[in-house]
Amino acid sequence: MSANKIQHKVNHVALVVDCSGSMHQHQSQLVRVVDEFVAGLKAESDNLGHETRISLYSFDHKVENLVWDMDVKHLPSMRGLYKVNNGATALIEASLKSLDDLGHIWEAYGEHSFLQIVVTDGEENASGGDRRHDGDMAILGPWLDKIAAKMGGLPGHWTSAILVPNSLAKRTAQNYGFPAGNIAIWDADSQEGVEEAIGTVRAAATSFLRGREQGVRGTKNLFAVGQDISVDDVRANLEPVPADKYRLLKVDTEVEIRSFVDSHPGVTYERGSCYYQLGTRVQVQPDKEVIVVEKDTDRAYTGDAARSLLFGTGIQGTVSVKAGRNPKLEVYVQSRSVNRKLKPKTRLLIML
Repeated sequence: MSANKIQHKVNHVALVVDCSGSMHQHQSQLVRVVDEFVAGLKAESDNLGHETRISLYSFDHKVENLVWDMDVKHLPSMRGLYKVNNGATALIEASLKSLDDLGHIWEAYGEHSFLQIVVTDGEENASGGDRRHDGDMAILGPWLDKIAAKMGGLPGHWTSAILVPNSLAKRTAQNYGFPAGNIAIWDADSQEGVEEAIGTVRAAATSFLRGREQGVRGTKNLFAVGQDISVDDVRANLEPVPADKYRLLKVDTEVEIRSFVDSHPGVTYERGSCYYQLGTRVQVQPDKEVIVVEKDTDRAYTGDAARSLLFGTGIQGTVSVKAGRNPKLEVYVQSRSVNRKLKPKTRLLIML
């Protein structure tokens, strides 16, 4: 008689970080926040009972593997590993190498998923050599073909994502084959930008791990929140808001938040009392509260655990997020602005 097997979940995460000269202002901070990212992976993996293994890469005009497929429980600090150089940016080569390397992992036993996240503050200008080519198509052309073919052929249990510095770089990343929902923009010109970038990555990785529990092994909408939680999760972890303590108002046209609230009888705009429905990407600061609403019943839930449930355990800084597709739940974010533009076909929650 054969014994039953335990089909354990194994996550392979590759974090691929730019170390070209322009990253110099971020070096020490990046080490710290990546260490925090790894700690978050460990905490979430322990909570879910997953095995999570991490690989770290850095790249300028050369690509270097710093850590290979190591259990997150045993990963040392990035301090002493990550160092900014004065080179250019071999973005495509780094993306391809990390994917190719992960492709050598044996998957015969266990249920494996792969997550690659690339962080860069610039655009491709050095793949295939030790010198800058700055878009010379004679050099770059074959690399474009390689990455487009690689991205187009990734199996369904592979997820590839990237953080880029601006909308132009986002369009370029889409041309490389990164799905639009797996591309996020970060502020590469400020110290706060690093905190936000890694916070965004950490929230995305948390969502990825939790998605495994729902049977999702790969995603093309990584940088979104709320898609991986259930009504049971919300009821078990958050506190219900009494029904007489809030109202939900439908927004039909784009309108400023204060004038919209004041136009409804029985309510008056007060700073901090309004929560807009999360939709397109926004920055959620650490002091902003969040509320989750059941679509079928309009019951609202909040509490100290709300941010952890949505963004991941221990994420304290600003995160850049958009709403994931969840048929049962909506996410609302606190606003303290008097002129925030509310979007049509959304709702506004007002605390009374």
